[in-house]
Amino acid sequence: MELFNQYRNQPSMKESIVIRNTAVKQMLLEIHKAVSGKDIKILKVLLAILAGGHILLEDIPGVGKTTLALAISRTLSLSTKRIQFTPDVLPSDVTGFTIYNKSTNSFIFKKGSAFCNLLLADEINRTSSKTQSALLELMEEGAVTIDGTTYPLPSPHIVIATQNPITCVGTQKLPESQLDRFLIKLTLGYPNANSEIAMLMARQDHNPLDEIEQVADALTIERMRQKVQQVYVSEPIYKYIVDLTNATRNHPAIRLGISPRGSLALMQMAKACAYVQGRDYILPDDVIYVCADVFSHRLLLRNQTDIMQKPEQIIQDILDSVPVPNVEQGA
Repeated sequence: MELFNQYRNQPSMKESIVIRNTAVKQMLLEIHKAVSGKDIKILKVLLAILAGGHILLEDIPGVGKTTLALAISRTLSLSTKRIQFTPDVLPSDVTGFTIYNKSTNSFIFKKGSAFCNLLLADEINRTSSKTQSALLELMEEGAVTIDGTTYPLPSPHIVIATQNPITCVGTQKLPESQLDRFLIKLTLGYPNANSEIAMLMARQDHNPLDEIEQVADALTIERMRQKVQQVYVSEPIYKYIVDLTNATRNHPAIRLGISPRGSLALMQMAKACAYVQGRDYILPDDVIYVCADVFSHRLLLRNQTDIMQKPEQIIQDILDSVPVPNVEQGA
C-alpha cells in the first residue's frame, strides 16, 4: 500500500512496512478521509487495537486527536462514548454506580461511560487522581467492580485517551502505574502545509467524518485479534525483545527501565505488525518498527531535562547497540 510506505524515521529504526492485509487497507483508507497527513500514526493506532491494547495520544489541543478517535469508531462500527476529564469528573462517572429504586425496593446499577467498545477519554491528565485510577481496573481487566459486584465491559473494549503536555494549564503528570497500562503512546504533531490545506478544503462545506463508511465491526476486530495471537514468535525474537528491555534497565540515563509488562506489549505490537504485512511470524524489523511507541512512555529518566525528546533518543541508542538476530524469512 504505497500511501503507507514512505515512512522515514531515525537511521536504525524500521523505515517502512508494506500493508498486505485487505481489511486493514480498507480501514486505513476510510480513516484517512477525516485525518490527513497522519498515515503512520493511524496505522500504529490500528496495530495497538489489533494487539488488544489501549492508546495514549499526547499533544497540544487542536491537532486532531479526538477526530482520529471518532474516525476509528465509525470505520470499525464500534459503540463509542466520550468523556471530558475535567477536575470535577467523579470515578462513578466512568465506572457507573448503584442507586436505590424505591418502587422495587432494590438497588439498580447505572452504567458509566466505560460501557462501550471504544471509550474516548479526553484530556485525562486534567482530572483527579481518583478518577484516573478508576480507569485502571477496566483497562487491565475489561470489567468494573461496584459494591462488590463485577460487571464485564463490552468486547472489544478499547480506551483511546488524550492528554495535553504537562506545560499546559491545569494538567498533571500521570503516574507510572497508569502510563504502563497503555500499550503505546503517540504524538500527532502539526500537519505539514499540504495536509493542512487539504484539511481546510475538506471542511469547507461538510464534515469529512460523515463520509466515512463502515468496513468492519466488533466481531471482525475480535477475529483479527485471534489471528494476531496466533502469529509465531521464534526463540531468537524472544531473546531480542528481552535484550532490548534489559538494555533499558541497565542504561545509565534511565532510572526506571521497561517492566515485564512492557516486554509483553512489545511482543504483542510486533505480532500485529507482522499480521498486517501478511506474515504469521515475527521478524526483527517488526520489533524495531514499534519499539519507540511501546517504550517511550514507560521510561523514567534520571535527568528530567528535555524529557519530551530524550526518551526517543535513548531508545535509538539502545536499538543501535543491541545485536539484531539473524532470523530468516519464513522462519
